[in-house]
Amino acid sequence: MSLKTRYRETIRPKLLKDLGLKNVHQVPKVQKVTLNRGLGEAATNSKALEASLNEMATISGQKALVTRAKKAIATFKIRQGMPIGCAVTLRGDRMYAFLERFINLALPRIRDFRGVSPKSFDGRGNYTIGVKEQLIFPEITFDKVDTIRGMDITIVTSASSDEQGKALLSEMGMPFRKK
Repeated sequence: MSLKTRYRETIRPKLLKDLGLKNVHQVPKVQKVTLNRGLGEAATNSKALEASLNEMATISGQKALVTRAKKAIATFKIRQGMPIGCAVTLRGDRMYAFLERFINLALPRIRDFRGVSPKSFDGRGNYTIGVKEQLIFPEITFDKVDTIRGMDITIVTSASSDEQGKALLSEMGMPFRKK
């Protein structure tokens, strides 16, 4: 059963009851997932940016966008408009497919994994996790990787509080660390 149908058939009714909500539309849901990778070396090394774009497209199943510098920073030798990273925003079926792969396949492949931090919520029910290496994703082959790079994965939910967001992600299978 896919994560989307599991959300509709089991997770949503359970959250409706557990959170004490009156309407099914009040139940928190995942709105989008954003993958973001900052590349400081992209200013000087265009191959790093190209490789990163390809990796992000492979991981997400969607073309990555180049993020550019908003301001010039002389100490980092960055001018306005220079490419400094890449990002992908996933919604709908691709988002659910990515979340399922991320929770069930990628996270358990992290070395010394004891669960994700329950403190990474932003106060509005959104969750961000930093991944140190892209090799945890099964789509990435070790031979094609030039350097190990991390990325930030942000899960944006419609939850009104961190507790609701945590309840939603826990029901979806996110392995939170026990204190």
